[in-house]
Amino acid sequence: MTVGEVTEFIEHFAKVSRAPVRTGVNVTSVRRADDGYQVITSHGEIHSRTVLIASGACNRPSVPQLREGVPASVGQLTPFDYRDPAQLPDGGVLVVGASATGVQLAAELRRSGRPVTVSVGEHVRLPRTYRGRDVLWWMDASGVWDQRYDEVEDLTRARRLPSPQLVGTPERTTLDLNALASMGVELVGRWAAVRDGRALLSGGLRNVFSLADLKMERLLDTFDEWARTDGCDAEAGPPERFAPTRVPESTRLQLDLRSGEIRAIVWATGFRPDYGWLDVPVVDAKGQLNHEGGVAGSPGLYALGLPVLRRRKSTFIYGIEDDAREVIDHLARYLAVRR
Repeated sequence: MTVGEVTEFIEHFAKVSRAPVRTGVNVTSVRRADDGYQVITSHGEIHSRTVLIASGACNRPSVPQLREGVPASVGQLTPFDYRDPAQLPDGGVLVVGASATGVQLAAELRRSGRPVTVSVGEHVRLPRTYRGRDVLWWMDASGVWDQRYDEVEDLTRARRLPSPQLVGTPERTTLDLNALASMGVELVGRWAAVRDGRALLSGGLRNVFSLADLKMERLLDTFDEWARTDGCDAEAGPPERFAPTRVPESTRLQLDLRSGEIRAIVWATGFRPDYGWLDVPVVDAKGQLNHEGGVAGSPGLYALGLPVLRRRKSTFIYGIEDDAREVIDHLARYLAVRR
């Protein structure tokens, strides 16, 4: 779906559901009240017995403290600040992060003619299409998206997993590190420290690439096995395998940020939720909401749309329906007991 189609979808849903939607209203505080919760907004107060938090997990950019050691001569942006290459100073750009946002911005900046370096850490590599179908079709059809949170071996890690290296284009192109390297983007290791104006980079790119390649191969094996057992093997194209991520012949272990080679840094290092308005003690020291499958640790407080809330597809518009049925069922039973 395009941006316009997504907007139309949401507007249509608001219309047909006939819910009392209030737009252009900021929630500034949610706190416990005698009979439930007091919600303070820019357009007055709302009192309710229950509150469902659906504000998402990507409200603010997550930027490491490394930024404090960057020389003042180097501009720094987050994806929230970035609009297009023209707003950056002339010269080289360092993109920190190689998940969906990082690879997309690196490609756009490189196409503008700028020298681009990408600092690569843990990432999830996926082809845009596989055996003639979009990779997300395979994730859905094979049941990968339906894996429940109580079936995941390491739930904390699963909820922190980086977003896949995917880009949405009419051509359904694959944008991975090999594609960036072919465009002339320099790949370096994870930014580990900054000292005297120098970015110190970790080695071991080969291991990072191999791990991402291995996980992708395992996922593709899962798709192939499902196709064989479900009987649709003949309908799809033949199984595919992709070239390993190419390791540069030589990799720099540091970048002198004072030399003028790097004029701007784009921190594509992920996002985090913002619960500054939530005056209920259900947020941990790392700013994450404490919940069990969307049921928060305060009576009558719920959440939807967070990573692996109840399933791996929990953060997708498509994937929220199953979660919503279960969370709202719990909410309804809570209200029934109260009555």
